[in-house]
Amino acid sequence: MRAMVFERLIRDEKFVSELLTTTVGRLRLNRPVGVRRGDGKVVPATTATALAQAHLKAVHQGEATMVTALALPFPGLETHTSATPVKPDFAVVAPRRSDDGGAVEADHSAPVIGSWLIMGDAKDYERVRSRIDDPRMLKGFLQVALGAEAAAAWTKLPKGMLVHRWGALAVPRNSFLQPEAVVESLDDHRLEVMERAEERARLMDEPGASWPVDSTEVSGFVEHLQLTFDPGTCVACAMHNYCRDKVRSSADPASLLVEIGVRPEQRPSVIGLVDGTGVVKDAPESLVATVTATIDGVAGATGQRRTDPVGLPGTVYVVLAKSDAAALGVHGVGVQRTSGSGPGSWTFHVFDNPQAPATRLALMSVLGEAIEATMLEAALDEDGTAAPVHVVVPDAATGDLLVSIADSLAGVEISRLRWQRDLEQGRKPLTWGGEPATVPGALSDAQRLAVSYLLDQDRARAMTLRWPLVDLRGVIRRHFVAGGPLNDTGRLDYLVTWAQATTPIAHRDVSDAIATSPHTPGARLSNNRSDAIHKAARRPGDPAYHELVREELAYKAEVVDNARAVLDGLPDSTLRPVHQALEADAQVVWRRRLDLHASDLVRFGRVPPWWRNSQVEAIDADAKCATQLGALGNPHTLRGLALNAGTREVAFATVTSVSPLRLKVESRRFGDQTMVVLLQNGDALAVESPLTTLKIQKGSFKFGQLSVGPLEEDDDTAVDGSFVWLPKLPPDVVLGSRLVVADARWFGKPLTSRHEIGVARPGPDTQNAPRKECHDGSYAASPEEHTWCCRSHEDGEAEYSDVLAERRARGELNPQAWPPLLDLDQFDTAAAGTATADGDASVSGTAADGLTSDDLD
Repeated sequence: MRAMVFERLIRDEKFVSELLTTTVGRLRLNRPVGVRRGDGKVVPATTATALAQAHLKAVHQGEATMVTALALPFPGLETHTSATPVKPDFAVVAPRRSDDGGAVEADHSAPVIGSWLIMGDAKDYERVRSRIDDPRMLKGFLQVALGAEAAAAWTKLPKGMLVHRWGALAVPRNSFLQPEAVVESLDDHRLEVMERAEERARLMDEPGASWPVDSTEVSGFVEHLQLTFDPGTCVACAMHNYCRDKVRSSADPASLLVEIGVRPEQRPSVIGLVDGTGVVKDAPESLVATVTATIDGVAGATGQRRTDPVGLPGTVYVVLAKSDAAALGVHGVGVQRTSGSGPGSWTFHVFDNPQAPATRLALMSVLGEAIEATMLEAALDEDGTAAPVHVVVPDAATGDLLVSIADSLAGVEISRLRWQRDLEQGRKPLTWGGEPATVPGALSDAQRLAVSYLLDQDRARAMTLRWPLVDLRGVIRRHFVAGGPLNDTGRLDYLVTWAQATTPIAHRDVSDAIATSPHTPGARLSNNRSDAIHKAARRPGDPAYHELVREELAYKAEVVDNARAVLDGLPDSTLRPVHQALEADAQVVWRRRLDLHASDLVRFGRVPPWWRNSQVEAIDADAKCATQLGALGNPHTLRGLALNAGTREVAFATVTSVSPLRLKVESRRFGDQTMVVLLQNGDALAVESPLTTLKIQKGSFKFGQLSVGPLEEDDDTAVDGSFVWLPKLPPDVVLGSRLVVADARWFGKPLTSRHEIGVARPGPDTQNAPRKECHDGSYAASPEEHTWCCRSHEDGEAEYSDVLAERRARGELNPQAWPPLLDLDQFDTAAAGTATADGDASVSGTAADGLTSDDLD
């Protein structure tokens, strides 16, 4: 339904001129003097007529036309009348000038020699954190490219009309479906889609190719095809249950691997686990553990100890019931806090109007009050740094919804600050489109706290070691390997069921029970429950609405409680304080931003490229530290690094002699005088030994009492390839012990103690952040010095509001910039300014001078 609404919006009079002009402007073509609409009615003949009319208007009158509901013959199949046509949502026909190559600024005085056909498509992609995932955008542009190839190959394309190398994808500009045009080069996309099109054409042209004409011929036609079933991608298919039952009932042992979603190229390496031979060939340990858990009915343990903050004082647990009727709609929220005395009780809030702005503000108030209370209880360490605050959510989708709401409210608050400046200066506040603005109320302290915290999570998502929002499902997966279909592990309740089981369970029973459950652990509801809540909400005063929402929230809260109980039974890692210290450092900077209102409302999805580029060094330092900490504390990660031929610093080693201690390292990069540190002995991680010490320093984390020493070459090295190892603290090993070792230089310069290594501690993100010495009056006292550190949003947006007012006074901003929308079906009376049958005044006009695509964005 959302997709249908969005496709109608791109044809709406309010957006046609804006969408078309933005597309043309971003392609650096001349702005049209007027905008028209055409309709292909999803019929090739009608589409040809609409394009011909648009071409004439572009060439002779300098007008641009948006043609919607096109139908074009599939590339290479124009003569096959039965072939399904390509159906682009829209296309833009614009004047083409003699010097216009689409890559440079057009010359306004150059003559018009034809028209451009700019193919487009509309996609209702839901924005998360003010951005759209690149893979989804890629899929959309592939469809645009197919439309471009279809148009280029069509013989009925008007003479003088060329298909532009770039295409447009209409996507929602925000969470409220307002469309915007994103343009991108189609060169690579067109090559890809034409490869597929040529495959289809060759199949059609094969000599003797025959196609089934009735159901009795279908079996013979497809009998040579190999059955492919994927529980992750086939779930939306109408034949999913049928195919799954066929796979489940198959006597072939490999069918179990197909059923749980093991990729075809990985099946030979683990087939021994299901056919009884027990042979495993270089398979990832996580995959072996999944297959083993499926067969045994018992969840596997990764061996990693706890580094997460779940259950510690300073954690806030949040569950949501999302409304499917709106991108940011919320039916209700449940919140629980953990203090020094343990977890408190859950409090549930149900919202009568899920889509209302007041609901989003109320949600931020609830969350902000919980975070504020937790911050007041935070303990201080030896340096006076407050313990970090963590918000724990059942899954990533719940966190995405919270951050997207915060992102939306931050945008409104920033606009409010600009409008407030307009009112103070006696100016009329105007929206982005130049319409009178309704100035909203300011965010309360609790609301701003919650918004600021969630936007800090948005900033931190590129950092592996940051944990402002904790994905509880991801935490459980770090410790337990569930059996059954791999895609089912995306649900927290599925993982908790496996982790809680004390006796073997049937993976099919668990999978089917989860699939048919009316409840979900995350924010998104099941279809049946969503429909029931929606129907109850449409009946004013019906108590069933509150009952259904509270029931859903109670289930989600119970799953979170069960997950926390499972984690409470696991031992803590030596690395747990390390992760807490890293997050505490980062939150010191966030608290400064919040206190001074300086860059605490930055929407990271909207920042310019130079801002993101400035994070590269910080991201690299974070990634290196995360890899090293993962190698120290996670057996699967460590052995994965050792198995990877591209890893230079970690390798397996075998003890070939105990006295003297000799190692045969399975890597040619380890040689004479290589300083080696033992990371794992059998199943035991060296860092988790009770003898290992940890010292948290300002610039590093120092681990002591480890086995560190050089390898030395002797006469036996040429015989068996082993080296003498001389650690200061020899490990407890026996002949044949299999070890995982690392080059100590990976952790930095070897320490003179000969039993310690140091992991470099990445610094916090201080980009555009207040410094320790900044205070409320710093910017006012020295604006030039403090412009990029502690200038508040109030000061920054007030200054920008003045800049916008000056540009608007010079005629550089909307609304006068959009060309008029003309009526294609009636005689144009633009000069007289009369109204069309639709009530629109068709007023002729010319574009304001000096406008750029940035002005239209």
